[in-house]
Amino acid sequence: MYFYGDPDMNSPQSVLDLIGNTPLLKLTKFDAGPCELFVKLENQNPGGSIKDRTAKAMVEAAESDGSVVPGDTLIEATFGNTGLGVSLVASHKGYPVILVVPENAGRDKVLHLKASGAEVLLARSDVESSHADYYRNIAHRLERELPSGFYLDQFNNPANTLAHEHGTGPEIWKQMGQRVDAFVCGVRSGGTFTGCTRFLKQMNPALDAVLAEPKGSLLADSTDSKKAAVAGSSLIKNVGSHASPGNFDPDVVDHTYTVTDMEAFSAARDLLRMQGIFGGVSTGLHLAAALRYCRQQKKAKRVVTLVSDTGYKYLSTAYDRAWLLNQGLIPQRHYGDLRDLITRRADEGDVVSVSPDDTLIAAYTRIRMYDVSQLPVLEDGRIVGMIDESDLLMAVFDKREYFEYPVRDFMITRLEMIEPDASITSLLPVFRGDHVAIIADKEKFYGLITQVDLINHLRNSMSNHD
Repeated sequence: MYFYGDPDMNSPQSVLDLIGNTPLLKLTKFDAGPCELFVKLENQNPGGSIKDRTAKAMVEAAESDGSVVPGDTLIEATFGNTGLGVSLVASHKGYPVILVVPENAGRDKVLHLKASGAEVLLARSDVESSHADYYRNIAHRLERELPSGFYLDQFNNPANTLAHEHGTGPEIWKQMGQRVDAFVCGVRSGGTFTGCTRFLKQMNPALDAVLAEPKGSLLADSTDSKKAAVAGSSLIKNVGSHASPGNFDPDVVDHTYTVTDMEAFSAARDLLRMQGIFGGVSTGLHLAAALRYCRQQKKAKRVVTLVSDTGYKYLSTAYDRAWLLNQGLIPQRHYGDLRDLITRRADEGDVVSVSPDDTLIAAYTRIRMYDVSQLPVLEDGRIVGMIDESDLLMAVFDKREYFEYPVRDFMITRLEMIEPDASITSLLPVFRGDHVAIIADKEKFYGLITQVDLINHLRNSMSNHD
């Protein structure tokens, strides 16, 4: 029998002792063809990702060779996960941390990094790797400018690769009973893929090393001699690259699978829905590639991939239906009229609204919860009014008790509605008046179109013509 707090149970002495030795699980709800597919749950690391291993290894290697001494400042360029790992290690060891993060890394991760105590510098995300404002170049510059600064550089630091060659890879081999036929993984810094593959190929020279890359990554094309390398863009920010990192060894790659954004985001959500595993977007990338590899095999194989990080870092993106709709990652019915521009459609139950009898405090709560500035007022499926932040403020500024009054007393009822079959240019006068467009006819309310919705429509139209 186990008793919590038993002094004989060799309890961990610090959070760093909890890094690694993560569980491995067989997936049973997916069609893996003739193969058995296993996932190593790296989201169970204390910082929520496999990058905890990388951070710990790099910091301890720098301490061992004297590159870092007490009082030094650790610097890292990161899309989030490595930075979180560095902050975790640094907080335990007492080092200040500066993290350079591309501005498109994601709000959830940036908030997490700041909460961890790190100084976060946002870098431009629209520049090439040769530009002075590229996030990795800023980190190099900081190291030169700060006398006590040390840039860990996950992309070229050999300790990154060794963390997986001596840690993650051997764990997989042991947990799989020394029977692994294929390993599927993406590349950002290159350490995980290269380190794990090197060890596993030493144990099984016949092992297939499968590279999973997002569409638009140059690494996928660079490992396929039949393709010309053409850079693109992807919403999967922590995997894939337009330049090969120093830790990536392309010679160990046996197969490459390119995964679209829609495939990766869908696979991540399927993993949660079908297996109860809450992984991030790179996990979806790994799963989509692994399933494709498994289904193409002619004989049974034991295949391993990674749940690289936790889905909690993507609540406002990968697991937010409105965001997915804005990005075109969830298929919607196409009407060929203005309804195609509506993100939150009434007929699909996505509209955030209030009824005339709801109180102002209820309206205020929904505006805050869903991060919107106005709400349609619906009654029996028809729009009867609108209420926005200004209406609320004017109502309650002098009389706080009005928070308990019904919306019908303060809503705007003179509404200008646009029918679905109107031209797209009919939206412009509404937007010039700083209003939202109400799409409805005499019988039905369909939804609202904001200026951002129109911008997204124009952007997606441009992408479809590329």
